[in-house]
Amino acid sequence: MKKIFTKLNLGLLSFSILSSLSLHAQNQSSIDYSNAREGEHVEYCKSHKVMHELQKDPAFAAQFALDQQEMKLKEVEMKNSISPKAVVYKIPIVFHVLHNGGSENITNEQILDALFILNRDFRKQNTDALNVITAFNATNPNATCIPADIEVEFVMATKAPDGTCFNGITRTQSVNTIEPAGGGTAQVTSIRNGNDVFNGEWPGNKYLNIFIAKEIGGAAGYTRLPGSYSNTAMTNGIWILHSYVGAIGTGSVNTSRALTHEVGHWLNLAHTWGPNNNPGNQSSCGSDDDVADTPNTIGVTNCKLNENTCGVLANVENYMDYSYCSKMFSEGQRDRMRAALNVTNTGRRNLWQPANLIATGADGNISLCKAEFTSNREVICAGESVNFEDASYNVVNAWSWSFPGGIPATSTAQNPTITYATPGTYEVVLSASDGSTSQSITKTAYITVLPSATALPFYEGFEGYSQTSELNDKYSIVNSSNNAGWSLTNSAAHLGSKSLLLNNFAQTGTGNYDEFISSSIDLSSVTAADAVTLSFRYAYRKKLSNNVETLKVFLSDDCGENWSQRKTLSGNALSTFAETTSWTPGFGDWVTVHMTNVTSQFWTSNFRFRFRFEGAGGNNIFLDDINIYNGAPSNDIILGVNTLSKIDGLSLYPNPTDGELNVSFNMQANEAMNFVMTDLLGKVVQTKTVQAASGSNLVILSTDHLASGMYLLQIGNETSKEVIQFVVK
Repeated sequence: MKKIFTKLNLGLLSFSILSSLSLHAQNQSSIDYSNAREGEHVEYCKSHKVMHELQKDPAFAAQFALDQQEMKLKEVEMKNSISPKAVVYKIPIVFHVLHNGGSENITNEQILDALFILNRDFRKQNTDALNVITAFNATNPNATCIPADIEVEFVMATKAPDGTCFNGITRTQSVNTIEPAGGGTAQVTSIRNGNDVFNGEWPGNKYLNIFIAKEIGGAAGYTRLPGSYSNTAMTNGIWILHSYVGAIGTGSVNTSRALTHEVGHWLNLAHTWGPNNNPGNQSSCGSDDDVADTPNTIGVTNCKLNENTCGVLANVENYMDYSYCSKMFSEGQRDRMRAALNVTNTGRRNLWQPANLIATGADGNISLCKAEFTSNREVICAGESVNFEDASYNVVNAWSWSFPGGIPATSTAQNPTITYATPGTYEVVLSASDGSTSQSITKTAYITVLPSATALPFYEGFEGYSQTSELNDKYSIVNSSNNAGWSLTNSAAHLGSKSLLLNNFAQTGTGNYDEFISSSIDLSSVTAADAVTLSFRYAYRKKLSNNVETLKVFLSDDCGENWSQRKTLSGNALSTFAETTSWTPGFGDWVTVHMTNVTSQFWTSNFRFRFRFEGAGGNNIFLDDINIYNGAPSNDIILGVNTLSKIDGLSLYPNPTDGELNVSFNMQANEAMNFVMTDLLGKVVQTKTVQAASGSNLVILSTDHLASGMYLLQIGNETSKEVIQFVVK
């Protein structure tokens, strides 16, 4: 067909499309529950809404109409052709994982499960297709709409645009895993510029790009129908929520057909009720999905098999509806999708051409091209084991491992488990083979075996170090965004002249997190008669009054294999003060936190603590005087000269509480303070002694063991006492 847009400024049209996508992201941030499946809290699909926004541009709408007309003519031509129709089209596919270190960083296994389900559904190899209700079952001679084999298969690409060998999966760490103001376009930009395989364009006419993220504007998935407006663009792909990928990991059986649904859109299928914005609208009986054999319907959000609002029984089990029991495409949908793959100007036709399959490594001729491995842990305590997993690609049948310092020191297993007995830092070497080709990889300083556990009492005031690198023997510093990280400073301290600084003022944007993690500390000598307190001092300012930043404290009883979050200070609870210039604290700016919730589960020989600061464009934070002690506070190295002090600014929060009770107060000097909880009859239900410090103090007390009701908290010592009432929910 002759194009009438030969003189159209495609640059302006492209800009219009990107602007519409950004507008879509901003305007659709709230959930439209009329567009969600029953019981879910995301809109199942926003493809129709994306297309609605794009078609507000007259130039786009005109070109889109021409593209649709051409695909319809191609569909008729192919149906009338006497040439063989059983050509199986193979499509190179790439999964781009956009994550920020959370559960959205799904495993390769979950992605491969999604690929299996996608191919199963498109080739009608799903056994539930045999159980379609009688009206649409292939065994019914009167059925006019029956399940179809689309004869389309999706093959993992193994070559990036620059020829780099990879396994069909890229990973990009970015805060944009939660959809930013720029919407899906900004997410794709993050992947294009920051993924771990190839930084640059992954053309949409060479790869089917799947973008997996934590949040995509409140949707489970969306894409755009094919057209000449974006035929080569990387954004000519599919966005999908990580929990709607596959049936394992963060996915589930009920959400596993979402990708099948979105690929249907990508191949030019509308929803079964047509192109309007939501299922369940009576007006949809007058619209159509441009597929002859699918009955008109209003669409459903559950498995309502008897739906017939439009006067005919609906094909509720169709993948393009919103039911939980989707299991089929129709023959008419097959014809429409295959036509979309045979129109040149949409970019879809180039995907399955032999030259492109070779260029993208999807032609079936794969071999070993890279050795790679992962492990479940990289930092352990002496005597612990590490599980190594081969991640070489793409064909491997033999492995040779070397583990200096490990037991055993070598292995030929695919996924060996190795024990390390001696503290130190060790390399790991893997040589992989496919029988004719070998590849090897060496990761230096890969496994760290921590020094022997430190005995109580533990104290760190940072005075014994001259530079940050000297901390590495006892601590791990994690700088997730590779900008400012925790570092030694002599610009501020509560005691002495040094402390730990995170130059948060220099970190821009949100989503930064930085961690300071200890080596192992031996708490195994603690008995039930004792109690353990973790105390520390921090100083912090916001940059702006509306900054919400967070300091979290995690504890581990197994050398860091598992962590429990035991304290969170966020927003105004962290500080109410703001400074617009880079801030350094004075003596009175320090807050002493006393964590009494180091409970018996942590009384092991491999206890560790971890401080995590989650930044959002605020000011600096400092740490000092980290102290762990058990029993009476005479073991508390923070203990200074005792002088009688008045308790000022006493408050409890939250009150009522359903777990943790925070006690905030000020002291004029260091002094041991007793905390005694009693019920209203005077029965003592909990006692604790901490070494309060001069200045601001925050003591964390657990109430998990208390029944609902009213209690009294007595705070003080023999010379001074305060009593305050609190309620346990």
